[in-house]
Amino acid sequence: MIRSRIVSCGGYLPEKVVTNEDLEKIVDTTADWIEQRTGIKQRHIAQDDETTVSLAVKASKIALENANLSAEDIDMVIVGTTTPDMTFPSCAALIQRELGVKPGKIAFDVQAVCSGFVFALTTANSFIATGQAKRALVIGAETLSRIIDWDDRTTCVLFGDGAGAVIIEACEGEGTIDDTGILSTHLHTEGQLADILCASGGVSTSGEAGFITMEGKEVFKHAVTRLADVVDETLEHNGITKEDIDWLVPHQANSRIIEATMRKLDLQSDQVIITVQNHGNTSAASIPLALYEGYKNNAFKKGELLLLEAMGGGLTWGACLVRW
Repeated sequence: MIRSRIVSCGGYLPEKVVTNEDLEKIVDTTADWIEQRTGIKQRHIAQDDETTVSLAVKASKIALENANLSAEDIDMVIVGTTTPDMTFPSCAALIQRELGVKPGKIAFDVQAVCSGFVFALTTANSFIATGQAKRALVIGAETLSRIIDWDDRTTCVLFGDGAGAVIIEACEGEGTIDDTGILSTHLHTEGQLADILCASGGVSTSGEAGFITMEGKEVFKHAVTRLADVVDETLEHNGITKEDIDWLVPHQANSRIIEATMRKLDLQSDQVIITVQNHGNTSAASIPLALYEGYKNNAFKKGELLLLEAMGGGLTWGACLVRW
């Protein structure tokens, strides 16, 4: 059977850094409070001339270089984002043009907020598994600073900008848990909880993007529960136990949520990629940025099992099990 394997990763963070101490000067909070509650020490913020597409292009070029590939080798581009440059065309179409991916290839965006990369990776994997593509560029990219109310201390301390990218390609597998590549994906949505994490505007309502609004305690409660459930689902589906997991690559939203999943899997800190302290919650970009961190440090060894998991507005949540 055809599997999709990750062949390279790339990532990019804007040069501008906003620390917790910087935020102390503009909102009623303290650096210690932010770090104790979230684990975040700083976040990267896009400059005025930077966009979601420009960040994604930089991350993609690194992924292509790491794979020794050119844009002409790519069959499809899928972007997970909730902060597109334009209402249309998609970020993926603009990235196709900027990178020089051949005209006529598949390119589109996926909107599942913080779960966007998991949804995009699942979609690309389906295209490859069914033979509709052989090699895909999958991106998570955000400029969340453009939809943050910088007077709202409950949200402005949490989010940052950035982009991560992976290249996946078709490979032959036996259809067993021992195969290399994406072994299973598990996606969920619960629109009944849409109001606890959303943006205050939209194209067909206010005509403006609006700002992020969040009921923090409710989101935290549901994140811990939903992520625990999808971990159990992934283990059961693949007939494995938590002892089989070598690495957790989680959505980088909050250190306490990550720690809850670590306890669920009985993982040590050196088995978990944690980057939230350096760039905050970058939504769809956070998992590919974490993958890039592990990739460039040669943390993942051939044959190891990686569990990717995320939850975002929608509510959406999901997981991918990957053998490196």
